[in-house]
Amino acid sequence: MKKILFAITIVITSFSVLAQPPKGPAKKGMNFGNKTTIEGAITVNEITTVLADKTTADVKVKGAVVEVCKAEGCWIRMKTANGSILIKMKDHAFTVPLALNGKTIIADGTAELIVTSVEMQKHYAADAGKNKKEIAAITTPKKEIILQAKGILVL
Repeated sequence: MKKILFAITIVITSFSVLAQPPKGPAKKGMNFGNKTTIEGAITVNEITTVLADKTTADVKVKGAVVEVCKAEGCWIRMKTANGSILIKMKDHAFTVPLALNGKTIIADGTAELIVTSVEMQKHYAADAGKNKKEIAAITTPKKEIILQAKGILVL
């Protein structure tokens, strides 16, 4: 019985250690995911213009990171003039460190205008470390831009 309890403890500890955002720096010139460059990048505020007549577009977007997923480093939010856009790491192929918060980056990927369900918004809020009151305040679906990033460059 002791061996079973010990094994269960090891498994639970392993999962909690593995589900942490990467620690470490986010220094100028660092790439996460596929290597990308600044060439051809638009400002984050121009993304709405690019999506004005279509629902998806391949883009390189430059902007400031205002939030990083605290659970795994699997998404970030980039500041816009009207709030923020969500940037997810395509297919969870890579993660980013919490140190990326506040940095200016280039995110290279596919942007899409979608409606995010209340359930998914609450999931993102929990990942961001929001309290129960903030999470409970989410009650309506939200139309937003989500970028599936293939690569991120720190400026």
